[in-house]
Amino acid sequence: MNTCILIHFAVGILSAIFGYLLGRLFGKKNCNDCENYDLKIAQLEAELKACKNQKITTQKRSIASNAASAYVFDRALAKTVFGKTIKENDLTVIEGIGPKIQQLFHKNNIKTWKSLSNCSVAKCQKILDDAGEAYRIHNPGTWPKQARMAYEGKWEKLLKWQDELDGGR
Repeated sequence: MNTCILIHFAVGILSAIFGYLLGRLFGKKNCNDCENYDLKIAQLEAELKACKNQKITTQKRSIASNAASAYVFDRALAKTVFGKTIKENDLTVIEGIGPKIQQLFHKNNIKTWKSLSNCSVAKCQKILDDAGEAYRIHNPGTWPKQARMAYEGKWEKLLKWQDELDGGR
């Protein structure tokens, strides 16, 4: 009977030693590793914060740049060049666009020279095609470029080009 107890006792001791060794082998790493991980996490968080700040600064610069590059409509200059009063964002200033086509574009949320200048010729043609046979005959090939000139206040250049055009073509 004493032998059985000794065997159980020895197995218990060996199990404890074996468990301790396995715990040391697969358990927590030493404190140096923990400090290295904490340092790396702090560095990455600092880099992320710097990137976020740079993104915000870049966005602010972009907004300021867009505001600075916005053109101001000079009614007097437009009147001098064209010999008549020009209303800001009047699409009929564009050679080939009359009041009815202007209404079509307004219905399609193209209400300014800038929005027309950013519109593709294909989109302009689709608006005309969707409006029916009477509008399909128009050629909007130069409309976005003319609109860009109007938006940028290049009235002399626009008038000269329109004199060369024939019905917007």
